[in-house]
Amino acid sequence: MSLDSNVRTWATAISTHADNGKKEIFRYADELSLAFDPASQPVRIIIVWKYQSDSGLPVTEDNQRMNALEDALEAVLKESGFATLALVSTGEGLREWTYYAKSEDEFMARLNYAFTEIPKFPIEIHTAHDPSWELWEQFKAGVKKTAP
Repeated sequence: MSLDSNVRTWATAISTHADNGKKEIFRYADELSLAFDPASQPVRIIIVWKYQSDSGLPVTEDNQRMNALEDALEAVLKESGFATLALVSTGEGLREWTYYAKSEDEFMARLNYAFTEIPKFPIEIHTAHDPSWELWEQFKAGVKKTAP
């Protein structure tokens, strides 16, 4: 996770669905580096991968391909602090990566370059202008931390 040069600490959280007991796992940037200005990456990009699973979590093969996607993106996004991976959620048949980047067009160009030699991934991409990192802030505010 070299993308986290703007991230001081990472954390995980697990949510259990009250009705079906299925879990959703979150990996998120808990603290940003003091020198990092989130407004320098005003574009929120969410990559969505839908998968089939009885447990709600991906089977091994899907998980390996998801890791390959993240690794391929890391290789092209980490340069010059272009983008920050802020949140990854997995569960209920869905994995979502939330990135913040300097530019939507440049992010898409880098993504396409990263995926040139790799079989296509079953993903959707959603973008929005979010200079205050509101989605990430709301997520963090909703996490109940427990003592270790």
